Amino acid sequence: MESQRHDCLVKVSVISNVETGHDDMIHDAQMDFFGTRLATCSSDRSVKIFEVKGSTHTLVANLREHEGPVWQVAWAHPMFGNILASCSYDRKVIIWQEDGHKWKKIHEHANHDSSVNSVCWAPHEHGLVLACASADGSVSILTSTAHTWEFKKITNAHSIGCNSVSWAPAVASGSADGSGRVGATPVQRIVTGGCDTYVKIWRLDGASGDWVEESKMEGHSDWVRDVAWAPSIGLPRSIIASCSQDRRVIIWVNDGVTGVWQPRELNTFDDVIWHVSWSVTGNILAVSGGDNKVSLWKENLDGQWVCLSDSAKGQAASEQRTL
Repeated sequence: MESQRHDCLVKVSVISNVETGHDDMIHDAQMDFFGTRLATCSSDRSVKIFEVKGSTHTLVANLREHEGPVWQVAWAHPMFGNILASCSYDRKVIIWQEDGHKWKKIHEHANHDSSVNSVCWAPHEHGLVLACASADGSVSILTSTAHTWEFKKITNAHSIGCNSVSWAPAVASGSADGSGRVGATPVQRIVTGGCDTYVKIWRLDGASGDWVEESKMEGHSDWVRDVAWAPSIGLPRSIIASCSQDRRVIIWVNDGVTGVWQPRELNTFDDVIWHVSWSVTGNILAVSGGDNKVSLWKENLDGQWVCLSDSAKGQAASEQRTL
């Protein structure tokens, strides 16, 4: 297994570079559903949107409503229109919408007491719903209803601060209580990672309307920097990836039968790991960290995770977020 971890099978090449024009460090870059729009955000307090056509990238919007570094951006599903969310050190979440080829702010969520570190849209089956993780330790869930935005808050989700949030697929993939089966109303679940070293799973209780802690997973020894729930590929199991300041990536697997999350260490890297991200098919995991490298990993037929590629990024994109 040790040799498999480091012997990468293929090399990844850069096919395009985007000159964003940001005046400071870029913290996130996200393509939209169709791959025709690119959103970026930076410590220069701006969010930029580019139209992508082949190797050509055209700036179409420069959004400047935040008052601090912008950590993350997230595109909503296109069935709701062209909608983008951004979160910032200024304790705010801003939701933007394109209206007649112009982008405007349609909602501002300012109910956190510290930096908002992560935003993630729910699967479209749940409606237009956004989860927001904050350094104040709480997680907000914003729901669009009848031209207004309602929100619920998970207070003290992580005692020292919450760094990341990700939604479970809205289909039958390993619900611990079996309620995610086909034909049933999809259960809303999120996974969060915090400065308390824990990875936690939360479920919306249909009876009370409250978010309740369903699982508390221990495995990391330092801040959990990112979590990512894998898309469903039709199997009964669920998979979550987490990465940490401890330089490790852990794969958590729920077989959908016992309801128990089993950890498996993917690798211990040479530097802090900042981000994990799944392919749309849920079978390839991208890992990036402070060593300026991106590696791709896939589970083989023996259940072992092997490295497919390992490429250096053009520039370091890691800066510790001030909490």
